[in-house]
Amino acid sequence: MRLSPAALLLLLLTPLPALALAQSNSLPLCTRSATLLACQDGNGNYYSVRTEGSHFYLRGFDTQTRRLWSQTNSRYGTLTFFTGLASDGEAWFGYSRRVGWTTLNRVSSSSGQRFNVHCSLVGGCR
Repeated sequence: MRLSPAALLLLLLTPLPALALAQSNSLPLCTRSATLLACQDGNGNYYSVRTEGSHFYLRGFDTQTRRLWSQTNSRYGTLTFFTGLASDGEAWFGYSRRVGWTTLNRVSSSSGQRFNVHCSLVGGCR
């Protein structure tokens, strides 16, 4: 199973506790330190986020697709570049750019998917 645009956007845009809620009907159990957040929901999905300055690293497991995945994000001012890899070999890359209350996102994956998503605090994502 390939990453859907919705799954990629979850990795990019959703606050992490909400990501676990979207995958499960129960609240996730999370552990946090100064630079690490690790969560697991009632369905067995898990993810972690580690920060190092302007870089952050996501890792996770999706029980539905049985895929491990990882994503690295690097922030440079209003630009954030990201690359990811899943255990089935799928890779993705792209960037997010903040312009005021709007975030412009461009994503490409090794399965040939490409899309742009514009999100604003007022109008949501399109």
